[in-house]
Amino acid sequence: MTLNLLIVADLPCRYSFKSAVGGRVFHSPGALMRKFFLHATAAVATALPTFVIADITLSATFKLEEATIESINDAFDSGALTAESLVQLYLNRVNEYDDTLNSLITVNPGALSIAKALDIERQTSGPRSPLHGIPIILKDNFDTFDMPTTGGSVALVGSIPPDDAFIVQKLRDAGAIIFAKANMDEWAHGGSPGGGYSSAGGQTLNPYNFNRGPAGSSGGPAAAISANFGVIALGTDTGGSIRGPSSANGLAGLKPTLGLTSRDGIIPFSLSLDTGGPFARTVTDLAIALSYITGVDPNDPATAESEGKFPIDYTAFLTKDALSGVRIGVGRDFVGGNPEITAAFEESITVLESLGATIVDSLVFPEEVFALRGSTYSTISDTEFKYQLADYLETLGQEYPKTLAEVIAISESPEVVGSEFPVNTRVFERLLEAEVRGPIGNPEYAAAKDIQENIITPAVENILVANNIDALIYPTSRCPASPLPGVVDPSYVCGSGGRSATDLANLSGFPDIQVPAGFTSDKLPFTLSFLGLPYSEPELLGFAYAFEQATKVRKPPEFFAALPGETIVYEQVPEPSSVAALIGVGTVLVGNKFFKRRQCNIAQSSADNSH
Repeated sequence: MTLNLLIVADLPCRYSFKSAVGGRVFHSPGALMRKFFLHATAAVATALPTFVIADITLSATFKLEEATIESINDAFDSGALTAESLVQLYLNRVNEYDDTLNSLITVNPGALSIAKALDIERQTSGPRSPLHGIPIILKDNFDTFDMPTTGGSVALVGSIPPDDAFIVQKLRDAGAIIFAKANMDEWAHGGSPGGGYSSAGGQTLNPYNFNRGPAGSSGGPAAAISANFGVIALGTDTGGSIRGPSSANGLAGLKPTLGLTSRDGIIPFSLSLDTGGPFARTVTDLAIALSYITGVDPNDPATAESEGKFPIDYTAFLTKDALSGVRIGVGRDFVGGNPEITAAFEESITVLESLGATIVDSLVFPEEVFALRGSTYSTISDTEFKYQLADYLETLGQEYPKTLAEVIAISESPEVVGSEFPVNTRVFERLLEAEVRGPIGNPEYAAAKDIQENIITPAVENILVANNIDALIYPTSRCPASPLPGVVDPSYVCGSGGRSATDLANLSGFPDIQVPAGFTSDKLPFTLSFLGLPYSEPELLGFAYAFEQATKVRKPPEFFAALPGETIVYEQVPEPSSVAALIGVGTVLVGNKFFKRRQCNIAQSSADNSH
């Protein structure tokens, strides 16, 4: 934005200065802000009787590409943009580009009418929150009362749940628009190389390289946000399903502490491991989204533990000096696989040091953890999936399956097997493996839960506590996005070095945040992960924000160019922070007798009014 102050004295000279303007008041009506500005302008004129403020304008440019919640609200407040016009702009992008990307399964047919109603509400009573009128994309395992929820399975195509998932309802209550449901790996199980394939939605592509996948199982929502089809998205994570797509699509992402967000109304994979969390293009938008999806839900007992442990506003912890004085551990078990990602990871450590962090290097987990985690994970997740899925299916209409056995029967039917999008072979095998599991509480399951709670979780906690570190860092993914099935890509480099870290955060229930960290030479993004103790999301968001602001490496994919109408230039009435800048500069001008001898010169000043 550009702020022009034109000062006229008893001279034939015109003076101006430029100042960067920021800050935001979401709950104050525009008329009140304008009234404040007029009073403040009069105050400046009174304080400087020799001069008259002749003209003040604030010009801004809104660009849909990489738009943030703040930039959208600036345009909303000015009247240059409405929620209805914003939704139409995103619809234009989906219509133009998603036939190729194939990230979405369903676009909300009522999105425009919902946006129009929210615009009227904004005019009459003001916005409910920063999310008022913001289009949001959901992974297609979040229940929505007005759109089908398929879980990526042909068995649930057309199934409309009786109500919204708990956190979806919270988003609607905040004024958000549920814009679309996105493709996902079937039942959140993964299985296909590259991820992003389901019998309900087909194959989603990676927005940076159409020969690569978006990773799974939340590949659809991640690809959609990276391609600028919406502002933020929600995914789920049972073993890396937010983190892998964050890295493959160059996004900020968060796998929250288990229990920080409710799982009620989300098709379950394994409630001992499942969490729902946000994707965004910036850490600030990630923090805003998280602020509106936390809360205790009586229908998800795990959230009771979060009582009193989540702040009202996570953005309060976003400071550029958040890393100063903290101790960051380096998870060396998870480094290797791709030399470019490894080199960038080492550079990230240097950045963290430059921002004031103390680095505690070469931390390694006990080998026992790696020896046990695979079987522990599969036993818990397969057993819980069979029975918890059945509980969910009971809430649906009678025309839909009620047990995993019925899902398997549909999946192997001739109609599905011979269709354009049959069930992925590995996913089908996992369904069969889950079907033969004994009930929850059987001896094998009980032994796996014992290992989870008494060996793996304490090991993850110990590496943080014993080394007195605030977070553990590692490359979110050892390698860049994988080639799609059947694609031979000589540029893909993924060696055997390093281990995957992702399931440790699920087995322990600890939070893990991702932030863009760079690109490979073939223009594929990757991210840096910060793992912390339970409910340390405020600190982790601060660390990620400080790193993001110091590096700013995210770039949008090049295949999704701006369409006509996506750039809007407008004039905006300054907010109080702008007025303060005027007063400050005016005082300096008078104090230094700037107009001495009627010189027709003017100095330029700038102020950073970041919040």
